[in-house]
Amino acid sequence: MKILSIQSAVAYGHVGNSAAVFPLQRIGVEVLPVYTVNFSNHTGYGAWRGPLISPDDVRDVITGIEERGVFGEIDVVLSGYQGGEGIADVILDAVARVKAANPAAVYSCDPVMGNAKSGCFVAPAIPVLLRDRVVPAADIITPNQFELGFLTETEPTDLASTLASADAARAMGPRTVLVTSVERPDAPEGTIEMLAVTDDGAWIVQTPRIPMKANGSGDVTAALFTAHYRASGDAADALAKTVSSVYDLLQTTFDSGQRELQLVEAQEFYAHPRLQFPVTRVR
Repeated sequence: MKILSIQSAVAYGHVGNSAAVFPLQRIGVEVLPVYTVNFSNHTGYGAWRGPLISPDDVRDVITGIEERGVFGEIDVVLSGYQGGEGIADVILDAVARVKAANPAAVYSCDPVMGNAKSGCFVAPAIPVLLRDRVVPAADIITPNQFELGFLTETEPTDLASTLASADAARAMGPRTVLVTSVERPDAPEGTIEMLAVTDDGAWIVQTPRIPMKANGSGDVTAALFTAHYRASGDAADALAKTVSSVYDLLQTTFDSGQRELQLVEAQEFYAHPRLQFPVTRVR
């Protein structure tokens, strides 16, 4: 499998492509990373250095890849944090060109815009751009529960409303929706869930909540779920493997006492998921 991954990059720590590429490689995926920013570290530190990469430069890199004649071999285009507004046009153009070369290719979009605790942390125009133009072009989207609510202009607060919001998102274009950081009032205290919804049904997995903020964990989640689902076509299987790997990554990070994801230390959990959490069909 080959994935063209258009995301941010940092030198220190693991977010964007700096979080997604290694886990994908560890499960046997060939990744072609294209960077939208090249920062010293993620912006959660409040200070960082390095450039936003201009849309023209990002497009130029993608064109150079196309000139190598590999677009017909690309199975997935994956996008995450987009940085500036103009990147969306570049991504959508790349998706169209890849699909023209390989009609079986899919586009997986992680519509990064914020979370329930922090609110939106991207430029004001980005969420609207994602909702109106990018998400409708995607085959798979991987929002958290907060982002799902913005995209669909709904308020997913329990399982029924989150399923309804996922269906509203699917009506926009993407057939597969992975909802991360699902919280609902009737779930046991100290737990968090992940929900996958496709044409074939809906499945949920519950895990203990690890008490830490983990920048980049959503990028790992989107990458692993996309790759597993593309390989098997089985959303429940992809969900089980992804949740297992990400939970063990987070537990490894928490146990280390470090702020940044212990991405390399947890590598065996990507290659050999323990599948310790049951997947429950909810529809």
